[in-house]
Amino acid sequence: MEIRQDNANNLNFLGIHDPFRLKNMGHALKRIIKAVNEREKIVLYGNCDLDGVTAVSLLFLVLKYLNADVEYLISDDINDKLNINSGLIKNHIKFLGAKLIITTGCGSQSVSQVELCKKLGMDIIVTDYHKCNNVISEAVVINPNQKGCNYAFKELTAVGVAFKLSQAISMYYEMKSISKYLDLVVLGTLSKEIKITGENKEMVDQGIYHLTYTNNYGFKALLKVYGIKTINRESIFKLSMNMTPSSVSNRYIDNSRIAVELFTTENMDRAVQIAKYLKNEIVE
Repeated sequence: MEIRQDNANNLNFLGIHDPFRLKNMGHALKRIIKAVNEREKIVLYGNCDLDGVTAVSLLFLVLKYLNADVEYLISDDINDKLNINSGLIKNHIKFLGAKLIITTGCGSQSVSQVELCKKLGMDIIVTDYHKCNNVISEAVVINPNQKGCNYAFKELTAVGVAFKLSQAISMYYEMKSISKYLDLVVLGTLSKEIKITGENKEMVDQGIYHLTYTNNYGFKALLKVYGIKTINRESIFKLSMNMTPSSVSNRYIDNSRIAVELFTTENMDRAVQIAKYLKNEIVE
């Protein structure tokens, strides 16, 4: 697989690490290229928290840009966010006609669920960040904390790992605007309330810059609805907290699915409608 060197050099401009230093990235990219080029159904699977929502949204936008046949699913399993829901595989993803599933921020411990996917004729790419001891031979796993991965930075979040995968995709397809999706990385990363250091700091700093000039209708709507005039780490952290209720419920899961639509819609009126709805839902 050949990657243009001038695209690879963009990594130095961003000040972040080469995505191909993540274990299995080349294998994941090869399978995604096949799915995109052959118009296989791809289903993105993520958690209901803001990190998961932004990770799914990011990959959805990148794959849609490439005209991939892609859909998304937010897990409705409140109690076990680290695993893939077997019921959703059998009762929903299967009937979507999925040939490839890509998880965001979960799946590194889902040995039996991955085996189920394979039995049903679906390949699976697991992107995750949780520490794990399992080795899932039936899946392609991208996780800086998996055994045998020598990636230099271990503190990536779900949306951070999703961006690394998107970076690899962009290098193959020679996409010149991949850094604009760092606006989603900012929101998802800050929502985790972690200390922002290393590569996370680089991505957040770059993302704040791109958020200032974002063309994402969802972000434009949120900034308008929440009255955010100054875009910086503090204001976007506050936004992430405003979008995250104190308790997780079935209603929150429904709202998480709507939030993916917010970040992926191509209609500004719809984006404002969703942003107002989500703000009212959380306030209530």
